[in-house]
Amino acid sequence: AAALNGAMAAEGPHSLFALSAAAVSRSMGALEQDVWGKARAARGLSTQPIWRKLWDDVMKTRPPNSENITCWRKKFLETFFSNVLHGVLDVSSDWRLNDHHFSPLLHSSPHVSQLTLCNMLQGAVELTAEHNQKVLENLAGSLRILKFQHLLSSDQSIRRSLVLLLHRLIHHGSVSQVSMYSWPVPDTVLLVLILSMSAGFWRSGNALAYHSGPCGLCREEDKAQSRESAQERAERDRYDEREWSDGENQKGSPRVPEEADVQVNGYGADTCLNSVLSRPLSPPLRNQLCEEASSEVPCDHISIQGRSSPRCVSDQLSRYPVLRKTRRRLKSAVGKKRRCLRRSRGPYADPEDLYDFVFTVAREDNSGLLDKNSTTEGENAENWTSSSPGSPCTVHAGCKKRGGSAGIFSLKAARRFRSVSTLELFSIPLTGETCRTLSNLLSSWVSLENLVLSYNGLGANIFCILSGLRALSCHSDCHLRVVRVSDVFSHMPCMELVHCILSAFPQLHTLSVSFDLKNQLEGNRLEGNPSCSEVEIPESSLEQLEIRFPREPLHTTFLLPVLKASKSLQQLSLDSATLPCSQELGLLLEALKECNPNLKKLSFHDVNLAEHQKEVLLLLQDPVLQEITFSFCRLFESSTTEFLSEIINAVKRNSSLKSLKLPGNRLGNHRLVALADIFSEDSSSSLCQLDVSSNCIKPDGLLEFTKKLEDHIQQRGGQIQFMQLRLFQNWLDQDAETAQEALRRLKAVCSVVNDSWDSSQAFADYISVM
Repeated sequence: AAALNGAMAAEGPHSLFALSAAAVSRSMGALEQDVWGKARAARGLSTQPIWRKLWDDVMKTRPPNSENITCWRKKFLETFFSNVLHGVLDVSSDWRLNDHHFSPLLHSSPHVSQLTLCNMLQGAVELTAEHNQKVLENLAGSLRILKFQHLLSSDQSIRRSLVLLLHRLIHHGSVSQVSMYSWPVPDTVLLVLILSMSAGFWRSGNALAYHSGPCGLCREEDKAQSRESAQERAERDRYDEREWSDGENQKGSPRVPEEADVQVNGYGADTCLNSVLSRPLSPPLRNQLCEEASSEVPCDHISIQGRSSPRCVSDQLSRYPVLRKTRRRLKSAVGKKRRCLRRSRGPYADPEDLYDFVFTVAREDNSGLLDKNSTTEGENAENWTSSSPGSPCTVHAGCKKRGGSAGIFSLKAARRFRSVSTLELFSIPLTGETCRTLSNLLSSWVSLENLVLSYNGLGANIFCILSGLRALSCHSDCHLRVVRVSDVFSHMPCMELVHCILSAFPQLHTLSVSFDLKNQLEGNRLEGNPSCSEVEIPESSLEQLEIRFPREPLHTTFLLPVLKASKSLQQLSLDSATLPCSQELGLLLEALKECNPNLKKLSFHDVNLAEHQKEVLLLLQDPVLQEITFSFCRLFESSTTEFLSEIINAVKRNSSLKSLKLPGNRLGNHRLVALADIFSEDSSSSLCQLDVSSNCIKPDGLLEFTKKLEDHIQQRGGQIQFMQLRLFQNWLDQDAETAQEALRRLKAVCSVVNDSWDSSQAFADYISVM
């Protein structure tokens, strides 16, 4: 009881834990109380059983993947918050929760690190309500992952709430990952809104379209910036006055500054003006300049982009000849932060519509006002087409120009805030318009570390995405390290896409390219757009490479440049590739041995290795590899008994191999029993994991394997490093009693991971092994 009271006090007097732990403890029997006392005396009190019991009492549902839950407290509180927010859980139905001291959302919000919003975004509306202000504040500090799932079209009021939520959680919060799932017909306005705000953009000029003015945190930041700017101006004034008084201003008349070749343009004009205005001009002249400047073009001293209006400056310089002549030392001021914002005057159909804002084509020429993070967007887009031989984005239909450079659109009117580091889009069709917008956002998204595009129906629009990524690669502070692209159809060969991405991002750590089917139009390449595979790949930092071919031949000549450039490669996965000739796999193994000495994990999935027994044995004998996977590779389709013995002997002599995965290779009962010899007394194997899932194993075969394994363990004096046996999707339901006995005895010597699978639904190719 004292231990429980201490845990309650740590959680808070009115927390869910405090309100329900006492009731749970009363329901525990004498044995449980004794166990709790001993656990507390030995290592302190663990509250995990209480939170597990709370789940059963409050949620009244079976927790998904309960075997993988490491912290029941976190799992319970996150699920509890989400269920209350979406109305799934009625707090009045439980007497422990029906307490006026207890606010479900408020008390659980500090523990929520992941939140999913669904359907009509009712959760966004609830969280931005006035009475949940403190809840939203808590989430801004705790939430790391924000997910959207099965969204529907929404009206303006819901989008207004979403803007407020995203602004608080991303721009002024701690959200680092935004994921969107299963949106078959996406609302373009809503999709663009989420993407733009995730990238850190917000059109401050239209703030009133979504809420009444900037948020409190924005106002505080603007006030701080204004105070800092005022201090800087005051310091410059004092410095200039001292310098002026020490020089030629002793007679009381201002001296005309010497001429200097300072160009007044979109980047330096306002700096020149601010510097000149900071000098001791006569008060009437200074006031008149400010008044006319503010009347000519609206200028906001609250810095939004740190840019000024060229027109605002040039007009004043034309009226006052004295300002056209500047002193040479004013050159040092060029490039400093501007404090006069040029309001957006783009041709928007509806100034309150973010959709029109994002898709508005930039009208200014290259000398116009550009965002500091997108000043080279046009150049980068052109560089992708000119400097990169493999850039097909010049005139391709998926990324054609629309008044700007290579599909790059204007975001100059937007204020830049904090952006997320992970963006994931699963099963969300992306049109040409949304791809161009995403490409534009990607081109300056320097905080992005992980990009996942999965089943988005990109087609030819993949070139537009590549254009944005190429522009992003030109930023010295780019943080992109993980890229995963998967889709049904491939519009370009897998290896060509790998070359394109890796040549632009040699700093990548993980690259995954995966396609289901080959596009028949793939070979119709545009003239003037040579293959990306011809681009030289610089030395890369790649550690993990995954390629799933749409039944393409695996030509080592295309993969070899990637392997040579990736000296740090540690994991390689090849899926659904066909070997055009018997020599290809041998060439691949030679290349891996020569170019990738740090390779630790190698995986083949759905690659026919039935005729490559020699290469399979060479891999099993490799002294460097720690994990080898042959998944559905038909290893024993036409093999002999000698081949199985050679495999066992190779693994027994390999002390570096830690994991061997053989799912879907038609082992059957007799081959499984033979594999137990890997752990015999004369074995030097260090194998810790063996995966024999989907191998037509029956209960009697598993029991025989168990008995043989027990004998080997006994012969070795009860010492064995074998830790885990994976048995998913085997025929263990055919004799439940025998299977239970085998599993019980197995669990005494190793960890067993299996499932309750209905063998009647087995695939047709299993029948031939029965």
